[in-house]
Amino acid sequence: MSLFFITFFTLYTALHAYVFIKAWYAFRFRPLTGCIIAFILLFCVFMPLFVRALEQGGQESIARIFAYAGYIWMSAIFIFFATSLVLDIGRLCVIIAASLFKVGLPVTMRSNLVLFFIPVALSVLTVVYGYHEALTIRTERVRIETSKLPADIAKVTIIQVSDIHLGLVNRERVLKRVVAAIKEARPDMVVSTGDLVDGQINNINGLSDMLRDIKPRYGKYAIMGNHEFYAGVGVAEDFTRKAGFRMLRNEGITVDGVMNVAGVDDIGHRSTGRNSPEEGTLLGELPRHLFTIFLKHRPLVAASSLGLFDIQLSGHTHGGQVYPFKYITQISFPRIAGLYPLKNGSLLYVNRGTGTWGPPIRFLTPPEVTVIEVVGKR
Repeated sequence: MSLFFITFFTLYTALHAYVFIKAWYAFRFRPLTGCIIAFILLFCVFMPLFVRALEQGGQESIARIFAYAGYIWMSAIFIFFATSLVLDIGRLCVIIAASLFKVGLPVTMRSNLVLFFIPVALSVLTVVYGYHEALTIRTERVRIETSKLPADIAKVTIIQVSDIHLGLVNRERVLKRVVAAIKEARPDMVVSTGDLVDGQINNINGLSDMLRDIKPRYGKYAIMGNHEFYAGVGVAEDFTRKAGFRMLRNEGITVDGVMNVAGVDDIGHRSTGRNSPEEGTLLGELPRHLFTIFLKHRPLVAASSLGLFDIQLSGHTHGGQVYPFKYITQISFPRIAGLYPLKNGSLLYVNRGTGTWGPPIRFLTPPEVTVIEVVGKR
């Protein structure tokens, strides 16, 4: 965890340094102005830590204000960097071409001010649109035909939610939309593939009532994502139980003789004192003639488990959340979103995330509730 934070703040500081340099070339401000801007940017770098300190100090309302400001700034500066970098590379290519063909540069290519305000404008537009997109939950549908359902069961409808991140930022407004999407689909089963709660649980117990009202006939099941561990195992499990979910912690069950559901703790947090069986062993103990759903937070597939589950449901990637960040996410998780066929007849479905982490922004990666229809094949 410490290595992650060191890496994050190093890169985040470099990002702000880039913005400072671009601003200086655009405005050529005086040293005093530069010091003030540098101080503001430095405060923005460490704002997540400031928010965390306010949370732990019980200043939740103030923390929420700074969290919104800091996280929206985080997404805006990333878009600025990505856009500005493309423009810089384009300008370099134009300069080289102009030098080779001995022609003058276009006015826009010579103006640092213009090249500063273009990414600023695009960042603002992206944030405004992205805030709206983050609240527009899409229902994605997957249909699977199987011969493993009992003869008297024609279809089982399963809802998958993932990465809602209930906490300081995502609260009633987000959860109401999620609950409405779930109820509209009339599921037989609901599963949460981790990060139902965020790293800091801020007075969200009332939200569990909204989820508890959903009572599908085959139950609700959840697993531990990385943020459940950040929040604390005890409080995360307590909230999840109050919301009506059964937490599957490295265990598998058979539900009413209809299908199997197995779930494991997030792979990065298995040193918790709880028994962590090898996935193949865990899945191998379940009745093979029944359809098997495997819940695993990260979209990583163990070779030993292939063929022992019919579909693995995962999340964690958020689909990249803010384009073009998806290309960075794909370095660690090539299977970033959607349905993937695997070996030995198994499938993997990766949910883009039903909520948001950090910035309440999504861009070209809308949040989703997944409806999986398991249909009997006769």
